[in-house]
Amino acid sequence: MNEKRTAEAVPAHRYDAAMAQQIETRWQDEWEQTGVFNAPNPTGPLANPDSPRADAPKLFVMDMFPYPSGAGLHVGHPLGYVATDSYCRYKRMAGFNVLHPMGYDAFGLPTEQYAIATGEHPAKITENNIAQYRRQLRRLGMAYDTNRTFATSDPDYFKWTQWVFLQIYNAWYDTEADRARPIAELIEEFDSGARIEPGGRNWADLSDVERRAIIDDHRLVYINEAPVNWCPGLGTVLSSEEVTSEGRSERGNFPVFTRTMRQWVMRITSYADRLADDLDLVDWPESTKLMQRNWIGRSTGARIDFGTDQGSIRVFTTRPDTIFGATYMVLAPEHELVDALAPQAWPEGVPAVWTGGHATPVDAIADYRAQAKFKSEVERQADNKEKTGVFTGAYAINPANGARIPVFIADYVLAGYGTGAIMAVPAQDERDWQFATAYDLPIIRTVQPPADFDGDAYTGDGPAINSTAPDGFSVDGMTVDDAKRAMIDWLTEHGHGEGTTTYRLRDWLFSRQRYWGEPFPIVYDEAGMPRPLPESMLPVELPEMDDFSPKTFDPDDADTSPEPPLSRAVDWIEVELDLGDGLKKYRRETNTMPNWAGSSWYELRYIDPYETDRFIDPVNERYWMGPTEAAESGGVDLYIGGQEHAVLHLLYDRFWHKVLFDLGHVSSREPFHKLFHQGMIQAYAFTDSRGAYVPAEQVEEVDGQYIWDGQVVTREYGKMGKSQKNVVTPDEMCERYGADTFRLYEMAMGPLDVSRPWETRAVVGSQRFLQRLWRNVVDENTGEVSVVDAEADVETVRALHRTIDGVRDDMDNLRMNTAIAKLISFNNQVVGLKQVPRSVVEPLVLMTAPFAPHVAEELWRRLGHEHSLANVDFPVADPAHLVVETVTYPVQINGKVRDRIEVAADAATSDVEKAALSVDKVVAALDGRTPRKVIVVPGRMVSIVV
Repeated sequence: MNEKRTAEAVPAHRYDAAMAQQIETRWQDEWEQTGVFNAPNPTGPLANPDSPRADAPKLFVMDMFPYPSGAGLHVGHPLGYVATDSYCRYKRMAGFNVLHPMGYDAFGLPTEQYAIATGEHPAKITENNIAQYRRQLRRLGMAYDTNRTFATSDPDYFKWTQWVFLQIYNAWYDTEADRARPIAELIEEFDSGARIEPGGRNWADLSDVERRAIIDDHRLVYINEAPVNWCPGLGTVLSSEEVTSEGRSERGNFPVFTRTMRQWVMRITSYADRLADDLDLVDWPESTKLMQRNWIGRSTGARIDFGTDQGSIRVFTTRPDTIFGATYMVLAPEHELVDALAPQAWPEGVPAVWTGGHATPVDAIADYRAQAKFKSEVERQADNKEKTGVFTGAYAINPANGARIPVFIADYVLAGYGTGAIMAVPAQDERDWQFATAYDLPIIRTVQPPADFDGDAYTGDGPAINSTAPDGFSVDGMTVDDAKRAMIDWLTEHGHGEGTTTYRLRDWLFSRQRYWGEPFPIVYDEAGMPRPLPESMLPVELPEMDDFSPKTFDPDDADTSPEPPLSRAVDWIEVELDLGDGLKKYRRETNTMPNWAGSSWYELRYIDPYETDRFIDPVNERYWMGPTEAAESGGVDLYIGGQEHAVLHLLYDRFWHKVLFDLGHVSSREPFHKLFHQGMIQAYAFTDSRGAYVPAEQVEEVDGQYIWDGQVVTREYGKMGKSQKNVVTPDEMCERYGADTFRLYEMAMGPLDVSRPWETRAVVGSQRFLQRLWRNVVDENTGEVSVVDAEADVETVRALHRTIDGVRDDMDNLRMNTAIAKLISFNNQVVGLKQVPRSVVEPLVLMTAPFAPHVAEELWRRLGHEHSLANVDFPVADPAHLVVETVTYPVQINGKVRDRIEVAADAATSDVEKAALSVDKVVAALDGRTPRKVIVVPGRMVSIVV
């Protein structure tokens, strides 16, 4: 009986989840059919001069596109997408031609691993995952340009990924011009004699293979023997970001070892200075710029040569002033001089701790190398790792003081960083101090610490000490900076070194032993040398294979070598081609590109996704990404994504873009002008007494405790994920509340760049706002529009225009949460009106549209408008209504609001205070007491402290 009365009491036309879903589905269909969000290009197949915004100023906005997984989206994933969608909807209404596309990053290890586990082809898995993401994003009402979507695994897309690779391969970096140039121009210089062969030989006398080897050594893409992270358990080489701090694979938790292998490498180091310097041109968070600069790691210092009986050991140091404190040297175990330095027997008097218990230096080195290869670079560099090493049996001469110092190998020095050798100054470096202490090596301070310093290594500033050379040269008493300059001058004068700049950045390892990746557009000839394929032979597609897993090995067997899955595709590998010198047999490259390749240029494909005969139409590229007065570097106007991509993705994309700029293919120097990092949505998770996670949605709070299945559980706060059993999906939210409510809640939760906890129970607040907005337009009982054409009162008009002004300012600055707060506040004011004027509610609907587009479209249609509001002009505030003649101040006593006063907007602070102390409720609350303090916050509040 009660249920029946409740059902009868609900108005027939109330805005609820069921109505929301009907409205949302209908409008999503209409948007898709009309293509209202498809931005026109200036020229080509996507040109549309009849578009309402064809002649408007352009705005290119991008999200960092997703890597679709089978699990689909949880509520944390769309945070940035809803934000950009809301922003783009607003900007389109504010008069811009907005390009807001969405694509999918599709190649890579996760899909391949799932394919190996299930036997399903990676292409099919990718297709299904993308379909799931598209469905979910469509349900959220995303206003994407549907003409411009793609996946990086589409042949029409990776054809151009291979083309970009060839542009980089067929280029070299001219240091004098400080830019990349076509490799053909380098060949012409050698052929004409304008450039001399590095060894001084006559170019014409060299064989074809010798000339090609020299040219290949100049290319921006080259083959090199390089230290790599080898994971036998996965059967592939991993990038550093795929290795955990424990030296294990992020996927599968297998051991990772350092191995030297033949790999494709990109010469990103040629662009180190430009990558660092051009950060000044872009509007990025300072923290992200700092991360990029730290990754590039530009350091000024000196190269110094330490003599040995087998030749010089060259080191780079940022602290040449400390050379007098160099009491030993350390080489990476892989350093090329190690074997040459090692004598057959130990010198007399060598401490036992230096030998590692081995009979000869050769034995000690071999054993230590065997141990070192079981550690990844990440593990070797861990600060808390115990420092280990072994004496090579050789000594070097410190050029500053002539001291004979021992040469060790240790795994905390890496072959790929700097010169792979260091001068160890334990008094000024914590790692060197730890090593020196462990091996009983001398420690000499060369910088005087403060009197209260009680640590070990001192890395701060101070006067130089113990720093005098045999010839009388001394830096004693100098500051660190002065001592550096003087030391570099002395080293240069005596031929022991020179000032120089080095970088932490290393060339980009570009090979993966995987199936699901872009094939290289490279074949090898009978001499085993690489030959690039012509553009007419692109794309090179993957062969169909039943078994696309790489050969895996015993996870602990570091001596194994990769066997890529493509190496089994014999019919695909062996090919006959005519590359301009007749039909010949060639062998394809069996490695594939890393998944970074597809995401390093995708912003450009959005501009011209239908180009088949050229990379991009220059007119369209200049329109969307060309430099402007406001953005000298050019690039995408706004790029939003997580901070986890603040270094590598952005660095790699910037590198590719700069090569394309140097070669004349793009007009912008940088790919992304403005960058914004959204925060994360986190969630509460619950564990039982065993520490096992329990379903979060089944936990109830009772008397301050959390109860699940009759037992008390522990609450923790952090990541949302399947393993934590606290996932909430947008599909669930759309079912329970509707997409508009979900969108509104995500944007209202807090500042966009701040992480925040998900709280499903709080979503209902956003639903109530939309229900009140609905009631301001539609009679819930009849379904008829209830607004009137009467004029609004003056105060309502002023409030409307203040809201318009505030919302515009908030939206322009990505403050979605405060914009929504203003809309809620004004809507509540409208609710209190006896009749709702059309002139008030229509602007309110338009302002709500970016956040809750479906219900806004529905209300706009019911208000009598025939077309979508997507291109309707956003309301503009009338300055005449923004003048505030009076201001209302809440007056609080000891934090509790007692009354409100209204005073002139330009009232002096003393007048505001006097008015506050004179109102009846305040006088009564004070009850004769004298306030200890009265604080007037101009325009906002009065606080009385008693």
